[in-house]
Amino acid sequence: MAVEQTPAQTGAQSRIHNIGYRSYDGQRLGRAYARRSLYSQSLRGAYGLGRSAKSKVLPMLLFAVMCAPALIMVAVTVATKAHKLPVEYTNYAIIMQGLIGLYVASQAPQAVSRDLRFKTVPLYFSRPIETADYVRAKYAAMTSALFIITAVPLVVLYVGALLAKLDFTDQTKGFLQGLVSVALLSLLFAGIGLVISAVTPRRGFGIAAVIAVLTISYGAVSTLQAIADAQGTTGAVPWIGLFSPITLIDGVQTAFLGATSSYPGGAGPGTGEGVLFLLAVLGLIAGCYGLLMRRYRKVGL
Repeated sequence: MAVEQTPAQTGAQSRIHNIGYRSYDGQRLGRAYARRSLYSQSLRGAYGLGRSAKSKVLPMLLFAVMCAPALIMVAVTVATKAHKLPVEYTNYAIIMQGLIGLYVASQAPQAVSRDLRFKTVPLYFSRPIETADYVRAKYAAMTSALFIITAVPLVVLYVGALLAKLDFTDQTKGFLQGLVSVALLSLLFAGIGLVISAVTPRRGFGIAAVIAVLTISYGAVSTLQAIADAQGTTGAVPWIGLFSPITLIDGVQTAFLGATSSYPGGAGPGTGEGVLFLLAVLGLIAGCYGLLMRRYRKVGL
């Protein structure tokens, strides 16, 4: 038969154990540190650093392929003692835009789709980090990754030009113009890639959607420009270039950076038209940032 214990007997058997909990009195690094950490982690992830060996293959391969033509051009220029590089600094990214688009398609979904799929975004926001911090860190990391893959080949060309003893002033001017061009390209492509990738948690869908947007828009615009040029309506060629990201960048650098246009017949926009191209690029960048902010205000809620 069970014997019921009185409250006094129960209290007599109670124990208070000191398990060592104490308040944290160290330095609190805050939002800025969290934002920098997220940026650094995302930038490293864009090249597979800190991830599995399999994750490093594609970004590193694309980086090597982006640099290989620049190395070949430098070798040819030095060996033949040519008086100029085979390609302008501002045109290198235009020529290699297919690889750049493939890099964006492979890495933008990796940057954001995984967080959506595994529902880790609410965990980020449970710490001292806000929506703007997350979006800025991801956008800055993707832009930096793109700038690296597009600017390093220009550095290779510039160093090779100096080794070939080409004119220092001309090469420096062209190199700086090329850096401005790829900086704009990086901002634009990063924004487009992240916006598309943030729509779906499925990484495969994100990759296909980014490739489709960049490839189809460029193919359609190039085809229409070729038709307009063949029919003699060259005045329409620059305006058609407003409807594709890479042709937008081409138009801006043609108007303001002294680049040779890759449009059919070389009919790039003038300075007046170039203002609209520049406003379109800046508007798209701002629009992508705004869409990302709107998207992540509702994520996980």
